[in-house]
Parts: sequence; structure tokens; C-alpha cells
Amino acid sequence: MTDTLLPGSGKTQEQHSREICIAGRWLYERGYIVACEGNLSVRLDDNRILNTPTCMNKGTLSPEDLVITDLNGAHISGSRKVSSEVAMHLLFYRMRPDVQAICHAHPPTATGFAVAGRALDQALLPEVIIGLGQIPLVRYATPGTPELSAAIEPFVPHYDALLLANHGAVTCGPDLLTAFFRMETIEHSAKITLAAEMAGEPQLLSSREVAKLMASRSRYFVAPPPGGGADLPMTRDGGDSAGEHVSLTRSQLGALIDEAVRKDRTRR
Repeated sequence: MTDTLLPGSGKTQEQHSREICIAGRWLYERGYIVACEGNLSVRLDDNRILNTPTCMNKGTLSPEDLVITDLNGAHISGSRKVSSEVAMHLLFYRMRPDVQAICHAHPPTATGFAVAGRALDQALLPEVIIGLGQIPLVRYATPGTPELSAAIEPFVPHYDALLLANHGAVTCGPDLLTAFFRMETIEHSAKITLAAEMAGEPQLLSSREVAKLMASRSRYFVAPPPGGGADLPMTRDGGDSAGEHVSLTRSQLGALIDEAVRKDRTRR
């Protein structure tokens, strides 16, 4: 029954269907997809995934166009064919019980970085560091094939947003709106990074500044991916050598975060 509240989300299947169609229009209107590009999905329950169909413009969908599959990709209901990239979505759902929605698109500036072989991994913007940490680049693999799933699998437990080399971007979230916002964040970050590089030398934040931002995540209700162990954004070393980039280990960052939290408590 489409009007029955589903466990976990507190929404009906009909509500989820309408929200996917709205998100598809947002992607299209913002230029994150064109023609029949991109795909969206939502976890309905433990064994059912609501997906956008293949070969349709995601900005013009109606609820009856959507397709339901199981966690293995087998067709359950819907008159259309599911996207060929459903395997990428299902990989997230199988590996991340916390993930309830997936958004895949080709935002132009961020995809430009992916085509250039560049991750969005510099410590430039506080909001990006708090919300996503960094956005790594996954090696190229043919879309819609098992090779793509194999390429992204090592990243899935640790990141909520990925750039796909020569392809686009994929985000996940506890709900569809969050997954969409993370896609917006990827493109916004890419635009600002590009503008900064055109304007001059981007000034990276220091490791201590990054530690403070990571320590503040709970205040903004940001839950990091459950896998832990994500690589950290590249930072400015110590503040004295503005052009030098360094990377911290997880334990080093943890020590800095602990120090930032202690100082914050002392000030209170």
C-alpha cells in the first residue's frame, strides 16, 4: 500500500515517490544533469529500493515512472526499466545501513575537476569540512558495470560524497534532501575552488583549524560515516609556510580535536 507509513522514514511510498520527482527537477533546473543523465533512489524498507528509470529525463518524472527493486536489483514493480547504474546505489545500501537515499549527477564544475583527475580535498571551506570532510576522487570505471562498483567500494564506508573520474559525482544521506544538499555542496565547493585558483593562490586552513571544525560537527548534528578512517583534507602546515601542504593521520587529527575540545570547555 503506497499510503502506509514506512518504517524508519515515517513517510509513505507515495511521499517518497513525489520527493524523488521533485529532486529530479531540482537537479535538472540547476544544470546538474541534462537529457537522460543521473539517477536517484530511496530505501523503502529492508528489501525494497525506489529508483528512477533509465532513458528518461529526471526533470520530467512522475511517480508512476519509478521502479522498485530488491537489494539485489531484481525488479519488483513498475512498468519501466531501472537505471543501469542501480548497482552503484545498491552497493551503498548493502554496505551502509545508515544510508536511506542516493543522488548521482554530473554537476559541471565538479565533474570538470573529476575529468581533470582532481579531488576536492583541500581544507578551504569550513562548511565543507564540517559536512563532508573531503571529497575524494574514485578512479574511472565504465558506468553501469561491476567495475564501477568495485572502484567505489573501498570509499563507501568512509565518505558521503564522491567524485567519479571522467563521470560525475555520487552522494548519500539519511534522507533524499540531505543527499541532494550534499550534491549541491560538491558543486558549490568546486566553483569556489576554481574561482580561488583563478583569483590567486588559495589559502588553506591549518591543521588546528581543521581540528576545531571537526570537533564542532556534533553541534551541527553532523554524523560522520560509520566506517571512520577517511583521509583528511590537505592543510597549511603550522601557519608559517602558507604554500606548504601537509596531510595528517587519523590519530594526529584526533589529538588535535581532543585539544580543541578541551580548550573549548575551558573557555566555557
